[in-house]
Amino acid sequence: MSLSKQMLKKILLTNYGIDNVLTHYQLTSDELHSITLKKGMGKEAVSGALAINTGEFTGRAPQDRYIVKDDITSHEVWWGDINLPFEPVKFDRLYDKEIAYLNEKELYVRDSYVCADQDYRINLRVITEFPWSNLFAHNMFLRPTEAELVNFNPEWTIINAPGFMADPQLDGTRQHNFAILNFTKKIVLIGGTGYTGEIKKSVFSALNFILPVYKKTLPMHCSANVGEAGDTAIFFGLSGTGKTTLSADARRKLIGDDEHGWTTENTVFNFEGGCYAKVIDLCEDNEPEIYGAIKKGALLENVILDKNNNVDFSDSSITQNTRVSYPIFHIDNHMEPSIGKNPKNVFFLTADAFGVIPPISKLSPGQAAYHFISGYTAKVAGTEAGVEEPVPSFSACFGAPFMPLHPTKYAEMLCKRIKDSDVNVWLVNTGWTGGPYGVGERMKLEYTRAMIRAAINGDLGASNSDNYSTHSVFGVAQPKKCPGVPDEVLSAKATWKDDDAYYKMAFKLTEAFRENFEKFEAHANEEIRQGGPFSFHIETKFSEKS
Repeated sequence: MSLSKQMLKKILLTNYGIDNVLTHYQLTSDELHSITLKKGMGKEAVSGALAINTGEFTGRAPQDRYIVKDDITSHEVWWGDINLPFEPVKFDRLYDKEIAYLNEKELYVRDSYVCADQDYRINLRVITEFPWSNLFAHNMFLRPTEAELVNFNPEWTIINAPGFMADPQLDGTRQHNFAILNFTKKIVLIGGTGYTGEIKKSVFSALNFILPVYKKTLPMHCSANVGEAGDTAIFFGLSGTGKTTLSADARRKLIGDDEHGWTTENTVFNFEGGCYAKVIDLCEDNEPEIYGAIKKGALLENVILDKNNNVDFSDSSITQNTRVSYPIFHIDNHMEPSIGKNPKNVFFLTADAFGVIPPISKLSPGQAAYHFISGYTAKVAGTEAGVEEPVPSFSACFGAPFMPLHPTKYAEMLCKRIKDSDVNVWLVNTGWTGGPYGVGERMKLEYTRAMIRAAINGDLGASNSDNYSTHSVFGVAQPKKCPGVPDEVLSAKATWKDDDAYYKMAFKLTEAFRENFEKFEAHANEEIRQGGPFSFHIETKFSEKS
């Protein structure tokens, strides 16, 4: 062990109340991979990736994520169903109990940082109970050099103990699992869940408070890439809309797949050092970059291996939310450092299971702010228990569970950057065409890629009104022609066999938009309020709306 590792191990023991514990510091991904196998906690897939099972939880538990309410947060955080308050004294008691639990375990410690732009860098220390949780941190956060580790000073600490269960009656939690952010002590305390996404998203939540409040920087739940001309494209979207897939483009360099900041200097930087992609139904032909990244060093979660240790990507018997994390350098054409300038196009991705939103449309700044606040996609049968037909799903700023401030604050920052930088904003439907889920079919990936490529290249004539018509329900500008896409595909209505059925479904969705937006209306300016779809009653004569 080097001198720096000895020093940091001593600091760890004295600063956190952890003592007389076998502690592994800054292990390599190969070492963590090997330890996981030796402990019988995972298997090695044929590709070389490590496959593990996260246990009881295979996804985040947003109802069990808390923020300590104190002098820093009490007047800034938008408290409610998403941002749940936690008392400081209860945090302290729970912290002591978790530390006592960890004092009987073998621990894994990693120093890393977030924010690729050094002007915004925040150093992290991650303490985990399991070796594969530490591998996840190695993959997902930025990795300091050996020289940087000598005098490394962590600003935030993440303590992760999947085996520690809270007592709701005594500890103030809803159930035995929890993720709690303490902005005064700069600690994230996680327990009762092995799902690694809780580590990643807790840090994202912290940045979503720190950057806008203290750094005047817009945090974004998005992916981003950059072209040869230096133009940056940003992709917003909820899980399952294609954010990771569409940003991994062999013709453009990947800045990052999930979390970024947009500065007042018009720079976009990645928060992370890796990617966390869904792998359900992963296909090499459709997603070659992601498929190729699943190799030694990658961490597969909740997938099924056959008897020869090949991954069956179609098997969702554990969860639909099968995942892989890998360091960004597993993508050959990644941007180094993970920073882009000159944003020119922003894409809002939605998987519309009602099949009524155009496959691509251009938004005004007011429409962009409205759709950003709405954060629409749809749930389909099989994604959640009890979901048997399409259900509208709205998540403000395309990431409501991670946004501590009121959504309109992020929307106003986005709107200003769009105007100041003269950015084109596009709404892209990666969901259904020709009818709703169960009747129509999923939009072909090749068509979506062609539309996005055309938008970036200027082939949609963003300033040419002759190539656009205004959608009679959603009010957006939809192009009439796009290279590589049949004309009839560009009109959602034209792909349906029955116009009346199309409008009835479209009006149904507009009502869902309107009802969702009611809780934001009082905080939104007139431009944003006017950015939504037209309001119609379902009984309106469909023939009048062509």
